Amino acid sequence: MKRLQWPSWMPVDPYVLLLLGTVGLAALFPASGTAADVASGATTAAIAFLFFLYGARLSTREAMDGVKHWRLHGTVLICTFVAFPLLGLAARGLEPAFLTHDLYTGLLFLTLVPSTIQSSIAFTSIARGNVPAAICAGSFSSLAGIVVTPLLAALLLGGSGGGFSTDSLVKIVLQLLVPFLAGQLLRPWIGGFITRHKRVLGLVDRGSILLVVYTAFSEGMVQGIWSQVSAVRLAGLLVVEALLLGVMLLLTWYGAKALRFDREDRIAIQFAGSKKSLASGLPMAGVLFGAHASLAVLPLMLFHQMQLMVCAVIARRRARDPEVSDRPGPGRPSGTGGGAGTGGTAEGAGRAGGPARAAEPRVSPVATAGRQGLASPRS
Repeated sequence: MKRLQWPSWMPVDPYVLLLLGTVGLAALFPASGTAADVASGATTAAIAFLFFLYGARLSTREAMDGVKHWRLHGTVLICTFVAFPLLGLAARGLEPAFLTHDLYTGLLFLTLVPSTIQSSIAFTSIARGNVPAAICAGSFSSLAGIVVTPLLAALLLGGSGGGFSTDSLVKIVLQLLVPFLAGQLLRPWIGGFITRHKRVLGLVDRGSILLVVYTAFSEGMVQGIWSQVSAVRLAGLLVVEALLLGVMLLLTWYGAKALRFDREDRIAIQFAGSKKSLASGLPMAGVLFGAHASLAVLPLMLFHQMQLMVCAVIARRRARDPEVSDRPGPGRPSGTGGGAGTGGTAEGAGRAGGPARAAEPRVSPVATAGRQGLASPRS
């Protein structure tokens, strides 16, 4: 039987639709009382298992090989964990006239979340950029985010994170870092099993994140915090996020140019350095914010969909750049030497310690990123 696929013309990430459906379910049937306690316990276990799988999937050797292109990865990390948070702090002046306190807190948390993996790879491939570098940069960012994001949250959010405290850091260590390290340690014995059953375990990934969203928004409904948000405030949030994304897209592209990266590396930096991971951010928000997680994750959910749609357009335009129009596509044999700007060369792959670039997909970029995100929701 032919497997059903998401229509290429649909401009919405299908996983976002599932998330929105979960929000609607929590609004209609919020968990309360004993059901809320059960949901909270299940969420705690699901988050721990989710990060255990993340640790078991990450190839330590591939990650170490990627250090060879340290300038590119360092640039992405600076964009993700320095430039983004600085812009988030600059937006503090919009509170309370433009954004409520809770929405601003969620916006600031959004700027602390690590970068994506799947969607960065998909868009880099479409734009004929350095795909191995995008793979390694996304992996490094996700790995660093397990430690850096909670530390930045403790520093920048302080007591404004809805009860954020030292106890939250302990929860982060126990629910995220310890399971991740356990997965890494057990990878030699369970890595093969996880690879063989990655589709089934992908369902576990998605189910865990949906459970986090349902629990967070249920608690928000029970406490009535949604009555604090108006349509005008949400519209203001969208405007701020559009400006945030635009600034980061310009900064990553022209900043990488000023640092003398070649075109392929600049593409990887732009897509890996301008996006935020929904799959990593949602579980962390559930641990850090507790009952206030519903409004804290709303900016991240909106930003996730916005970045997919905008980067889809950019990736298509990058693929049609005049400077690459006469070149062989990524992954195809090249008649020229191994120049810095030539796609698909062994030297280009070796720079990031990864495989040769994949061929350019012939489907909608948003659909590509959405399907990759569904396969393993790190986007």
